Parts: sequence; C-alpha cells; structure tokens
Amino acid sequence: MSREPVNMPSSSEKPPPDSDSTGKRSSVMMARVLGILCVAAGFILGIHGLDHPGSAMLPTALGMIVTGLVAQVFALVRACYLGSQGKG
Repeated sequence: MSREPVNMPSSSEKPPPDSDSTGKRSSVMMARVLGILCVAAGFILGIHGLDHPGSAMLPTALGMIVTGLVAQVFALVRACYLGSQGKG
C-alpha cells in the first residue's frame, strides 16, 4: 500500500480562478439584499409619511425605493454578465 504525496498549495501559488468569480457573486448578493432592504424600508417610511404629509418622509421614501430598484437592476445586469462569461 503506497501512499501518494499530498500536493499542498504554497503561499507563492496563484489563488484558484474561482476566487475572483466568488467575489463577484458576493457583490451580486450584497446588491440584491441592499435592494430588498431599501425597497422595504422605503415602503414602510412612505406609509408612515402619509400620516405626516408636510414632512420630508415621502421624498425620502421615494429616494429609498429608487435606490433599491437601482441596486436590483445592478444585481440583475451583473448576474447576467457573469453568466455570459462562464459560457464562453
């Protein structure tokens, strides 16, 4: 029973190519979570702002909803871009 030597990576070797795409996937997940939270907080703030029509809550809520939608679109475009790179 001979044992084969274990090939341990050294610190001088390059990291595996998946580490870069993992970082890109995490940016997509962060954008999606941020988008969901901003949209939800914007709706809650907007509902509260309807009780106080003269306050600055309604424009702030609209800004948060738009920010959440922009984050979701960024995540969608980034995910489609990452998906198209893996097929080539």
